[in-house]
Amino acid sequence: MADQEQKGIELVAEAEKKLKSSQGFFSSLFGSSNKVEDACDLYHRAANAFKIAKKWTAAGGAYCEAAELHLKSGSRHDAATAYVDAGNCYKKTDPQEAISCLMKAVELYTDMGRFTIAAKHLVSTAEIYETSDIEKAISCYAQAADYYRGEESNSSANKCLLSVAKYSAQLEQFEKAIEIYEQIAASSLESSLLKYSAKDYFFRAGLCHLCVDLLNAQYAVARYEEMNPSFTDSRECKLLKALMEKLEEQDVDGFTDAVKEYDSISRLDQWYTTILLRIKKSIQDAPDLR
Repeated sequence: MADQEQKGIELVAEAEKKLKSSQGFFSSLFGSSNKVEDACDLYHRAANAFKIAKKWTAAGGAYCEAAELHLKSGSRHDAATAYVDAGNCYKKTDPQEAISCLMKAVELYTDMGRFTIAAKHLVSTAEIYETSDIEKAISCYAQAADYYRGEESNSSANKCLLSVAKYSAQLEQFEKAIEIYEQIAASSLESSLLKYSAKDYFFRAGLCHLCVDLLNAQYAVARYEEMNPSFTDSRECKLLKALMEKLEEQDVDGFTDAVKEYDSISRLDQWYTTILLRIKKSIQDAPDLR
């Protein structure tokens, strides 16, 4: 490992030396492109050596140097690839630097009209933001969805939109989440392969409605049943109806029991738990009018 780190350091020094000599008088007369290409190759080799040594920050730095040289020589595709490699290294040590490199790659791919690969790296950026800035994660997922949709990659676009809805609901932007869940549920019903998943999206939309307004939730669930008659017999629909009943009655214990019964058969993940606790709190906080 130490040998590889030392090798990386020496390759970086050699690359810097090549670049310095490329700026001399004779190089300006006879051309310095070969020396720049050589320096670029040395930075890539240095990055690989640093990766073997698990020196991720040094590897990321070497890839960034290579990316800048690729840009100067007009090779935008190679520059974008190097920025992605840099971003993947920085993910392990410096998330903000990783985001910076990935977004440089996204910008280059977008300029080249490579929207599908730009979307892929926007998703990678969003995943990093998930732990630090949910608003920015939502923004990256939404942009990725737009790019995928423009390239007719609808399943990838929907996957990104579901992430937008999921995090929007966590930020209590329920109307935005409802719109996405209902839209994807409706499009799922048009596909024989996807229509079974519609009930999950209706379920999520219904829970988001319950966070906002009981009456609108009741109207929404009735509409979902009209759109998809099989939804009526689903456990998801039955739970929504039970929760609406307990909300009307301001029955906290009944609400908890209904959730427990559902969870005993179909485990509820963290997202569902967070939303359900918020709905339950609205019962506890409501004035007792009985």
